[in-house]
Amino acid sequence: MVSFSHTILYVKDIPKAISFYKDAFGLSPKFIHESNQYAELNTGHTVLAFASETLASYNLPNGYVPHDRTKLPLACEIVFTVPDVDEWYEKALKAGAHGLAAPQQKPWGQRVAYVQDPNGVLIEIASPLS
Repeated sequence: MVSFSHTILYVKDIPKAISFYKDAFGLSPKFIHESNQYAELNTGHTVLAFASETLASYNLPNGYVPHDRTKLPLACEIVFTVPDVDEWYEKALKAGAHGLAAPQQKPWGQRVAYVQDPNGVLIEIASPLS
C-alpha cells in the first residue's frame, strides 16, 4: 500500500521558515538538521518538511521553479484546518504572511482564506468541511 508521508518545500531560509510556522500556526520543530539544510515540523501523520534551495539545485540538476513572494504563487498549496479562520488568518499576517484573499464563506459551507508565507509558499487556512 502507498502512504503519503511528506511534503517538502524548498526554501531560501529554513530557520526563518520554522520560526514563521511556529509563530503563525503554533507548529513546533520535529527535526532540524545541524546544517540547517533540512527540517521537519510536528504536523501529525504527514510530515511538513523544508529543504534548502541548495539541496533543490543538487537534487534537481535541470532546475526548478523556486517559491517567490514577489510573483504569483505556484499552482499548489498547503492547507491548515483551523476552528476559527479569521483568527488564524490574522495570526498568520502578524507572523509575516502576505494576505492574498481575506476569509470568506464558500458555497459548500467552508470558510477559507489564503496567504503566502515569507518564502512565497501558498497557504490555505480553512475551517473543517461541514
